[in-house]
Amino acid sequence: MRTYVVADPVDKDGGYVVERLEQLGSEIIELDRDDLPTYDPLDPPDLILLLGSDKAAHEPKWADVVKSESAYVRAALATGTPVMGICYGAQLMARALGGTSWRADVAELGWQRVDTVDPVLCPEGPWAQLHSDVFAPPPSARVLGTSWRGPQCFIDEAHGARAIAWQFHPEVTPSTYERWVREGYYGDRGVNEDDLIRQAKTHEAASRIAAHRLTDAALEYLRAG
Repeated sequence: MRTYVVADPVDKDGGYVVERLEQLGSEIIELDRDDLPTYDPLDPPDLILLLGSDKAAHEPKWADVVKSESAYVRAALATGTPVMGICYGAQLMARALGGTSWRADVAELGWQRVDTVDPVLCPEGPWAQLHSDVFAPPPSARVLGTSWRGPQCFIDEAHGARAIAWQFHPEVTPSTYERWVREGYYGDRGVNEDDLIRQAKTHEAASRIAAHRLTDAALEYLRAG
């Protein structure tokens, strides 16, 4: 099994999700989302994983990057390669398939439970949140989870291969979460950063187990590997 992980050049940590993929024997190949190659249907991976980013998919200054990655996602799905997206990756996938995204009024932070109609592909958590954007899913998608700020999970089977995306962060480790908090990835200030970091450390063991189970469920749904 080969997995292409699309990420920012300075933030490639796939955390617990990549950890689980490696445990299952997947070869991980990192791709820079700022300089994606043309998708090659003659040498497809078994899975594409879109990680989060400090970019915003709706901001004009990232339009070229968003356009390139969106085209990559559509080409992959059209030729049968499943795609999994996390946070920015979910927003990007939503846009690529006909949805949209925008700046939220308030950032969504900390370990939060989600309302779900599918406890396998979108367990209620609690899951790590750290984002200040929200998305509307594509018309062809089915939303599996929500919070009061917006969708938290969707699946889509209308474009040639299956896709799944989560707004929350199943992959994030305490060290990465702390770095994001300290660097202000979520955009807002005036929050208790020490409390957010404490939550990350408190939920470490449970988060790893939950992420591994979610990865297994997603692979089965996507028919990947």
